[in-house]
Amino acid sequence: MSDKRKKARAPLDIYLNKYVGGVPYMARAANISSDGLSLAHLIEPQHHKKRVGLQFQLPGTDEVIYAEGEVVREWLGEDVEGSGVRFTLLTERHKRLIDNYVARFSHDG
Repeated sequence: MSDKRKKARAPLDIYLNKYVGGVPYMARAANISSDGLSLAHLIEPQHHKKRVGLQFQLPGTDEVIYAEGEVVREWLGEDVEGSGVRFTLLTERHKRLIDNYVARFSHDG
């Protein structure tokens, strides 16, 4: 089984705000890389928007990260609906925070 992901990923179990059409919805992150993150949807209406906003804090930090992203894949499991979001807009400071987190907690690193 090959993994198509090119970047190291780190587990991340946090709740975050996912903005769809400017409206915030709570989502739960499963893992993160420097390119994006994997989300489980909690309560979210059906929509076909690919652009989303994200607002979250990494464990052990006080800084709130703001990012924009594009939904690049979606899935529906037995008990969870989720999506993979690729970052499209991220400040250099927030990118470094994510890179440092991934480097510390990645199973690949």
